[in-house]
Amino acid sequence: MERKVKVAAVSYLNTKPLLYGFRNHPVMEQMELSVDYPAKIAQQLIDGEVDVALVPVAIIPKLKEHHIIADYGIGAEGPVASVCLYSDVPLNEIKRIYLDYQSRTSVALLKILVKEYWKLNVELVPTTGDYEDKIKGTDAGLVIGDRALAQRKVSPFIFDLAEHWMRFTSLPFLFAAWISNKQLPETFIQQFNDATSTGIKNIPAVVAENPYDLYDLTTYYVHNLSYPITPAKRQGMQKFLTYIRDLGI
Repeated sequence: MERKVKVAAVSYLNTKPLLYGFRNHPVMEQMELSVDYPAKIAQQLIDGEVDVALVPVAIIPKLKEHHIIADYGIGAEGPVASVCLYSDVPLNEIKRIYLDYQSRTSVALLKILVKEYWKLNVELVPTTGDYEDKIKGTDAGLVIGDRALAQRKVSPFIFDLAEHWMRFTSLPFLFAAWISNKQLPETFIQQFNDATSTGIKNIPAVVAENPYDLYDLTTYYVHNLSYPITPAKRQGMQKFLTYIRDLGI
């Protein structure tokens, strides 16, 4: 490409290891990097405003062309801690669930679990702004990202979506991946992959520069999140996308 590659990423704690290596890396000379929340950059990738984005995998069916260009993304092989359904009451007492406006994949995953695994008869309520204060009584809420880590201190019942997906399917879950909407030069992809892997190999350094007192980030990065995109995660992703298609989500 003659122009710089436009790259968008998520501005959450869970992306810090994936972004750590871009600083001072030669690949930065070939790209422009911007950050925002998942659903927004997903739309930018769909609309062709950016070339590559760290996006929720639920948008893949909306892309005319897609390529996973890096060996690392945001996944989980057990409880992920930051994508959870929060409630004051047990699952079978929930009447209404507020849906996080910031991630399409998490909302789609919740809908699959509600219908196919938990088999709940609940009202699902879209949101456009803050709604955490509405999580009370029989009204629950899906909360993701840094706000989800904070909500862990508030809600007595926490249903971790990645953990329940694993119980349901026996497969890990891939929340987001570096996806391009066009073919990119192989040399760029190689450098990009090298940059995004650097932080995964330097977790103590990532933790040190992101002080956070609500949750232990070493636990989060090493035990909750699983960054390598393994064959099992790809299998889990395909199963997830099949559910989206079959359920019309």
